[in-house]
Amino acid sequence: MTLAPRKLFVTTALPYANGAFHIGHIMEYIQADVWVRFQRMRGHKVHFVCADDAHGAPIMIAADKAGKTPQEFVAEIAAGRRAYLDGFAIAFDHWHSTDSPENVELSQSIYRALRAAGLIDVREIEQFYDPVKGMFLPDRYIKGECPVCAAKDQYGDSCEACGAVYSATELRNPFSALSGATPELRRSEHYFFRLSDPRCAAYLQDWTRQNDRRGEARLQPEVLAKAQEWLGGPDGSKLADWDISRDAPYFGIEIPDAPGKYFYVWLDAPIGYLAALKAYCNKAGLDFDTLITDPELEQFHFIGKDIIYFHVLFWPAMLHFAGRKTPERVNVHGFINVSGEKMSKSRGTGISPLRYLELGLDPDWLRYYLAAKLNSKVEDVDFNPEDFIARINSDLVGKLVNIASRCSNFLTRRFDGKLCTPDAAALASFAGSWSGADALAELYERRDTGKVVREVMQYADAVNQYVDARKPWEIAKDPSREAELQMVCSTALTAFRDLALLLAPIIPALAERALAQFGAAERAWEAIGTSLPVGHQVAPYQHLTTRVEGKIIDALFEAPAGAKESPSSPKKPAAAAAEAAVKATISIDDFAALDLRVALVSSAEAVAESRKLIRLTLDVGALGARTVFSGIRSAYEPEQLVGRHVILVANLAPRTMKFGVSEGMVLSAGSDDPAQGNGIFLLEPAPGAKPGMKVS
Repeated sequence: MTLAPRKLFVTTALPYANGAFHIGHIMEYIQADVWVRFQRMRGHKVHFVCADDAHGAPIMIAADKAGKTPQEFVAEIAAGRRAYLDGFAIAFDHWHSTDSPENVELSQSIYRALRAAGLIDVREIEQFYDPVKGMFLPDRYIKGECPVCAAKDQYGDSCEACGAVYSATELRNPFSALSGATPELRRSEHYFFRLSDPRCAAYLQDWTRQNDRRGEARLQPEVLAKAQEWLGGPDGSKLADWDISRDAPYFGIEIPDAPGKYFYVWLDAPIGYLAALKAYCNKAGLDFDTLITDPELEQFHFIGKDIIYFHVLFWPAMLHFAGRKTPERVNVHGFINVSGEKMSKSRGTGISPLRYLELGLDPDWLRYYLAAKLNSKVEDVDFNPEDFIARINSDLVGKLVNIASRCSNFLTRRFDGKLCTPDAAALASFAGSWSGADALAELYERRDTGKVVREVMQYADAVNQYVDARKPWEIAKDPSREAELQMVCSTALTAFRDLALLLAPIIPALAERALAQFGAAERAWEAIGTSLPVGHQVAPYQHLTTRVEGKIIDALFEAPAGAKESPSSPKKPAAAAAEAAVKATISIDDFAALDLRVALVSSAEAVAESRKLIRLTLDVGALGARTVFSGIRSAYEPEQLVGRHVILVANLAPRTMKFGVSEGMVLSAGSDDPAQGNGIFLLEPAPGAKPGMKVS
């Protein structure tokens, strides 16, 4: 079904710029990215942006401890974001920062509009001040004894021992967590957003209950119930005014006409959504004001359940009374646990996304696994290692890829890769195994990706049952059944193309490899269910993905603190001796069995599907050209290698990889000992050596 094009503005929650991404960030980005990719397949225009939440006392304090300015501190954090986003194929159009000119302009503009609407109050409050650090202290930087249970070393807002909630001024024997000094109570003028104003209460009662323009509830039932609890009835009796200011010194945006006052980070952070969009518009040559005021533009936020309050009360009220567009929908998800427990580095149950990528685990595996767990509810997701292995090996390898691997080679070897008219009755039977493209589109729209995966796998099961029943490997033995063989394989591959399209938002890299290999040029959702033309040619089959091995998943989990030596720690003498020991001696005959040759690198290119490999084409003189896949990408750019001479092990048995066949090995030096450096260094012959010369 063809739909009228939509205009969508999509964001995820802004991560705080005080550390690397954790697996919870990646889960949220994957959920949003899947939804965005689906919308783009439908032909809709999507602007997908995010930014670092860069302001606030914690960052200012962390930067001071690190001996850096706050700007330097957050810039270092920002520099590491790209490896995660690219690694997991998160297709943001732009990544920005709340410490930006766009955010200053928009935050101050929205504040002025709220002030003009009579929704800003100035009041004098009493709070703790650190006389050593010369600053007012946020609650989390004040410690003392709990006023309820007398537990020591508790924070200024709640007790971890008994769960009591209180104000910092109620702590017994308070002290500054920054300097250890006894804090002083001082009075200061603060600025408040009047969320308790009857206008805000009436608006929020209406906004939270509204449907979006598709007729669906703006908020999930669980989120709406929580919002109503916070509102406290039709009059919003539980709504409290919001302190939106902090005193200097503070890393943030200055409040207009209020010297020494800065916006509290939670005021300017969500405005960072708009700032990121504005920066993207500037980069893309779009008019931000025209776009953001377009009545057709729909605004969506993907967030975790821990920040609902800010996004369904403060944020829409701020936007509405500042005369700006409010969100179409706020999509809330739960947390991610590991084997039923909260993630914990100390217990070895923390998952590092970067470690996942460094181990060479396929990003599409994690995308698929999380998508299979996610739905439209505010439910926690559990990562279970055994379940992960079983699901990937069963679904992606055993069901999806199995179809192509069993059928495509018959076509390329017997029929020049050309498809014939598929079996219409078989295709009709496949259609009866799942709900159809329109039904799955609705599931994608509602973020019910777990149901999408189940439906697609039912379709894949039906296709595999067809292949099992028709047995093309048996048909191929009978020359009189050539036409039948071509029809069975064409039917299975036509369905495989549909399966790849259906899963493309979830496993984009795997789907792209499959669609490119089978010559399917169309990537639109509407292509699902259409037949490729008779005579359409597919390429020879190449491996699309591999099975997950248990040992690599074991390596994913971080060891308990202290279990590993620091890279800078001296090694134990026995370990150092073992590392330095020479391997068992060999005879001259053993060495003579190696055929080492000088080779010239005639071309080099990075392997797109790998972060480690470079494909080398080598000139080996009289031995001709050789292709070698070498894991040297961390040390060399491909263009640095062209024209260099290397040493090739020419008689190494060829190795078939998913990228192609590697016909040898180039020699390099390196060390795992940090004292010696841990780089990779290609071995080169002396000047004058020619391609093909023997090394002895």
